[in-house]
Amino acid sequence: MAGKPPAGDPVQDAPQVEGPKHAAAGLPAIGHTLRMAQEQMGVRRTALTLLRVNQKDGFDCPGCAWPEPEHRHKAEFCENGAKAVAEEATLRRVTPEFFAAHPVADLARRSGYWLGQQGRLTHPMYLAEGAERYEPVTWERAFDIVAEELDALASPDEALFYTSGRTSNEAAFLYQLFAREFGTNNLPDCSNMCHESSGSALTETIGVGKGSVLLEDLHKADLIIVAGQNPGTNHPRMLSALEKAKAGGARIITVNPLPEAGMERFKNPQTPQGMLKGTALTDLFLQIRLGGDQALFRLLNKLILDADGAMDEEFVREHTHGYEEFAAAARAADWDETLAATGLERSRIEEALAMVLASKRTVVCWAMGLTQHKHAVPTIREVVNFLLLRGNIGRPGAGVCPVRGHSNVQGDRTMGIFERPAPAFLNALEREFGFAPPREHGLDVVRAIRAMRDGDAKVFFAMGGNFVSASPDTEVTEAAMRRARLTVHVSTKLNRSHAVTGARALILPTLGRTERDLQGSGEQFVAVEDSMGMVHASRGRLEPASRHLLSEPAIVSRLARRVLGEKSVTPWEEFEKDYATIRDRIARVVPGFDDFNARVARPGGFALPHAPRDERRFPTATGKANFTAAPVEYPELPDGRLLLQTLRSHDQYNTTIYGLDDRYRGIRNGRRVVLVNPADARELGGLADGAYVDLVSEWQDGVERRALGFRVVHYPTARGCAAAYYPETNVLVPLDATADTSNTPASKSVVVRLEARP
Repeated sequence: MAGKPPAGDPVQDAPQVEGPKHAAAGLPAIGHTLRMAQEQMGVRRTALTLLRVNQKDGFDCPGCAWPEPEHRHKAEFCENGAKAVAEEATLRRVTPEFFAAHPVADLARRSGYWLGQQGRLTHPMYLAEGAERYEPVTWERAFDIVAEELDALASPDEALFYTSGRTSNEAAFLYQLFAREFGTNNLPDCSNMCHESSGSALTETIGVGKGSVLLEDLHKADLIIVAGQNPGTNHPRMLSALEKAKAGGARIITVNPLPEAGMERFKNPQTPQGMLKGTALTDLFLQIRLGGDQALFRLLNKLILDADGAMDEEFVREHTHGYEEFAAAARAADWDETLAATGLERSRIEEALAMVLASKRTVVCWAMGLTQHKHAVPTIREVVNFLLLRGNIGRPGAGVCPVRGHSNVQGDRTMGIFERPAPAFLNALEREFGFAPPREHGLDVVRAIRAMRDGDAKVFFAMGGNFVSASPDTEVTEAAMRRARLTVHVSTKLNRSHAVTGARALILPTLGRTERDLQGSGEQFVAVEDSMGMVHASRGRLEPASRHLLSEPAIVSRLARRVLGEKSVTPWEEFEKDYATIRDRIARVVPGFDDFNARVARPGGFALPHAPRDERRFPTATGKANFTAAPVEYPELPDGRLLLQTLRSHDQYNTTIYGLDDRYRGIRNGRRVVLVNPADARELGGLADGAYVDLVSEWQDGVERRALGFRVVHYPTARGCAAAYYPETNVLVPLDATADTSNTPASKSVVVRLEARP
């Protein structure tokens, strides 16, 4: 059974497939990095730019949020970080002439890869109602257009203010301040789609919605469990930390449906031995069925309770609440149910238990493989139970480690980008700025899409990101965006969201991390927070891509002056001229930022306080760390169906497509592939490797969602599971299929059938 791909882009729709690799980085990574960087930036600009990435006097990588070590290599960047920098520092330009040659209808037909390859935006652009093309517009007129539409709203809650994770602390603080002075808490952000489940679970259980470890804790750990995460592609510099942990005697358990090259062997390109031989990272690979993680950790907790002396009784007694109810639920865990839920062999779980019991210091790391399921929050709570049982929170070398994605996604939340702000934060804003912030909760991403779909939201303003491609249920999301009166995107580069517009649309070009930011008081820097709560400065050095660009703080400040006018007493003009004045206000509003300007100026920055880590103090409702008990859940799989997870290729970061290869998985020159276990392919009607199928998702609403023309790749994934790249498969994720409590899209457990193409 073979079939044919649909007519379309011949590059992306006819991929070439080899076998998966079993090691990451090394010489191929260096070659690929330099080739892509030089294509975008040229030789000299590549050298000058990459040597400033993640340095104490340089700029923060616009890619992932992995923390920087104290002692840094001269090349403190990874392959994907270099790609992110090259995309931003590219010499390619998207000018008004480009938009004159390409009407919006043409842009809408292009792939996300093609759009991103066109280069940096240079001018503010406006799409008038009924127009076919964007045209250049002055900044003053652009702000007038936004003000016209905002002023026409029946309520401030008809506006949505979205934020992506690349926004700096200063810009994020101003952005939420403007939205709340305008009168709404509608501040959806990319965290809603990725790590909201982590924040929900951790806030309830330990009182702080962030990880409890610093980078040095990984180096001190006896055991590191990496669950639902692919560091080799998504956070490659994490491999160096794992290598250092291994050198210190740590053991590593990998829990994932797919074998990942980086977790098999890491060939560190910064050392001769690493280049030649590398380090085998994983000691035990648990190839789990999608969504089976809660069942696995529940059974491990039962086995810890059954083992004499395994529990840290003093810690449990002194620092936790809810133990008895949790223990009763854990003791009821069933071997047969766990094996069915996880797809694991009993001997592998027993091997994992032996490693757990031998460890005095354990860290559990996870990413979206845990957060994007219906039962994601109970799963992460079960991970916390697992760590609490043996006192592995608030101990050096131990703790929870949710590995965040985009570079300042955690900092944005710290700065108040949240639709459900804490009363204490709003009280602090009111004291500092003299206005009454709205108290009613706002809309997250999923609810924002529903509001646009239903006509309840009419203005969509995005500070960065590619909302259309990042969101679930693509057809519903695009139809919702087109119902808006105005869509606005503050961007550095072209993406699909610019081609899916409201009645009117604006593209506002902004400075990138790599670029020099000159304001009225002189050269500025911004601050970011990494995945482990370290705050540090970022200083761009390149000349801006265009003299027409504004920084994000300048855009927010000018917009606020135009929209709020004299009714606002906030010194917006002062904030635009001197970012130090923004940091002074942050210091008075956000806990942990005392003396912000002085502390962030120190090389390496500073760590934010974390009560569970620093004091073994848990600021929960009970005043202690909370054990929890919940029914074990895992996805049910009807006959003839597979569980699909959406994921990134190696030439991709979030929705930004750098190239068409997934080198470690052996996929070249294409993205429309579905990875299927060969045994499952045989049972599903004998689907040959190379056959073409349509993916059809099935959900309780009875609506069939389709992604057309995917090449079947026989791949060693867990039985009953499949994988394919997003954003191409976001169309299959129902808008209402979300995690309980967090409302995060359940993109890692989509029930699909594969229909062979004729």
